[in-house]
Amino acid sequence: MSNTPHELHEEFPAEAEKIHELKVSNAHFARLAEEYHAVNRDVHRAETGVEPVAEMVETEMRKKRAHLKDEIARMLAAV
Repeated sequence: MSNTPHELHEEFPAEAEKIHELKVSNAHFARLAEEYHAVNRDVHRAETGVEPVAEMVETEMRKKRAHLKDEIARMLAAV
């Protein structure tokens, strides 16, 4: 499989250091980042047809990814 788009380091390229620091020092952020990674991987697999899902399921996964990304962005902005 090729590079999975929308990884956190691509979504927040200027925040790479903050992301690393928060993953190490903040258990809640680390859990959010891991959950984002898992959902993002699932969305990518659905989009590429590796693991097809119903359109509604894929839409819900995208919404969850967006919600996680928003929460991560809020935490990054607070640091």
